[in-house]
Amino acid sequence: MDGRSELTSFLMSRRARLRPEAVGLTTYGDRRRVPGLRREEIAQLAGVSVTHYVRLEQGQSRNISAEVLDAVAAALGLTDDEREYLGNLVHPPHNEPCSGPTEVRTDLVHLVNSITQVPAYITGRYGNVLAWNAMTATVLYDFAAVPPALRTWTHLIFLDSPFRAMFCAADWLDIARCQVAFTRIAWSRHPRDPALATHLSSLREHSAEFRALWDEHEVGTWPPRRVRLDHPELGPLELALETMQPGESRDQAFTALVVEPGSPTESALRRHTLRCQAVPPSA
Repeated sequence: MDGRSELTSFLMSRRARLRPEAVGLTTYGDRRRVPGLRREEIAQLAGVSVTHYVRLEQGQSRNISAEVLDAVAAALGLTDDEREYLGNLVHPPHNEPCSGPTEVRTDLVHLVNSITQVPAYITGRYGNVLAWNAMTATVLYDFAAVPPALRTWTHLIFLDSPFRAMFCAADWLDIARCQVAFTRIAWSRHPRDPALATHLSSLREHSAEFRALWDEHEVGTWPPRRVRLDHPELGPLELALETMQPGESRDQAFTALVVEPGSPTESALRRHTLRCQAVPPSA
């Protein structure tokens, strides 16, 4: 994906979502050919020259100062994640691409395996699943059944029909949007990662829904949220998605789907655990 064209598309999409009256601009009843604010209006709000802003939107201003970038971000009403994304597009990180399989932190693997009552897993840079516990495999998905390149939440959400069937349409769309927004900010952090480039190419090729959401240019990290699903064996489940970033690196994250004590979901997962323990291992 080309960073320069993405910078143009992202800034245009952020301009399009703003309305003049919402930011205190007087329109005098003029008719607009496109939705949102014009380039000169963003420049006015940011306190920069129109030429400065136009060059930025055209991807021709790599030497733009942090002050000007902050002013433009404020004028566009960008969130913290969107500000990071804009900064990464203007000044792409120079981290080296991964040259082989990601080595999972041993302490995180031990942590995941110690959790037996709820699903827990470790993800890499773009939501690729690196390690998971038994509850993840039996309740959500057995990632051991697919090649490493397909062990991603993006593939699961968009391309796995049984997994998708556990969600109502509105919940699925909400989760899909969150995952696409996360994948976009992950790409900005690692624009030279060949595995991530292949991942994006595969999703854009095989999922029209992914392409449509990707073209919305939404950006964001996964927030804490509740996940509701209708499991084919366990029935309705409601879990709280909690993700933590151990240490300073953002390359690996720990996630657990926790349950409310005394809830029907806790009872269903406990019964499921007991049934699994009662099944003798295969010869």
